[in-house]
Amino acid sequence: MLNPVHLRTLAAVLHAGSFAAAARSLGYTGSAVSQQIAALERVVKVPLFERGAHTITPTPAARYLVQRSVDVLSALDALEEDVRGLCEGTIGRLRLGSFPTASQRLLPIALAGYAQSHPSVETLLDEGEPDELIPLVRAGELDMALVYRYDLVPRVWPRDLRQVRLLEEELLVLLPERHSLAGAGAVGLDDLKHETWVATREGTAGAAFLRGLCAQAGYQPQVDYRSNDYGVIRGFVRSGLGVALVPALAHQPSEGVAAARLDGVGARRRIGAVYRSETTNPVITGAVRALRRAAARLGGVLPGLACAEQQR
Repeated sequence: MLNPVHLRTLAAVLHAGSFAAAARSLGYTGSAVSQQIAALERVVKVPLFERGAHTITPTPAARYLVQRSVDVLSALDALEEDVRGLCEGTIGRLRLGSFPTASQRLLPIALAGYAQSHPSVETLLDEGEPDELIPLVRAGELDMALVYRYDLVPRVWPRDLRQVRLLEEELLVLLPERHSLAGAGAVGLDDLKHETWVATREGTAGAAFLRGLCAQAGYQPQVDYRSNDYGVIRGFVRSGLGVALVPALAHQPSEGVAAARLDGVGARRRIGAVYRSETTNPVITGAVRALRRAAARLGGVLPGLACAEQQR
C-alpha cells in the first residue's frame, strides 16, 4: 500500500533536486529520505531514480507518481483538517431540542452567534416540551435540549444528564388594559382571588404552578379557559375574559394587555440546557457557550428575566 508520507517525500526530492536538499526542507536526515524512497520503490516495484556517483535523476515513474498524487494528497490534507475540526467541535452536526418560548426568544440570538463562530456545524432543531425532549436526549437522538422547570412543581432531571443553568424567569400577571389593577406595577395574589383565569392545559407544569401558588394564598384559581399557546392566552386576556400568569420569556407587550409583577412571590421558572454526561459530540462545548452568551444578553434586556449565572 502506498504511504502518503513517502509520496510527499518523493515530491520534495523532485522539487529540491537531491536527497540532501529534500531532507533539509522536510526536517529529516538524508538517510531517512533515502530509506523512504527505497521503501516506496519496493511497493511500486519500479526504480524511481537513476543514481549516479553524485547525482540522482528521477525516472518517468517517479514523475508520474508525483503528478498523480497531487490531488490525492490534497484530499488527504483536507480530510485531516476536517478530522481536527470534528475533534475541536468546529465541524459536525448539532441536534437540538427546544420548547416554543425558548425557540422564539433565546435561540435566535444563540444560534445566530453559533452559526457565525461555527459555520461548518450543521444545526437541526426539533421542538417539544421537556417530557418529550428528555427521552430523545437520553436515547442519543438529540445532542442537547432546552428545558424548564417551575418552582413549586418538583422536577428532577435524570442522573445521566448534565444540566447548564441559563435563565430564571419571574411569572407575570397579564390583565385586560381596563382592569382596575392594570396600572399597578405589582399585584398581590390576594388581589386576584376572585378573578377568572386563563391558563395552560391541565397536566402541564404551568397549570400545576398556578394551583400551587394560589394554594399558598389560601384559594383555588377559577380557570375557565385553557391553551398552551401564549398568543391565544394573550388574546383571551385582551378580550376581558380573564387574567393569566405567564413566564417572562413568554410575555410580549401587546395592545389591550397590561403586565404586572407578582408582589412578594419569589418562585420562578428556571430554564436550562441538558445533554448526556457521556456525550462524545464535541460541538456541545461551543453550543453551551453560545447559549450562555444569549442568556446573558436577554437577562439584561427583558423585564422579569435574569441570567442564571449572575444569580449564583
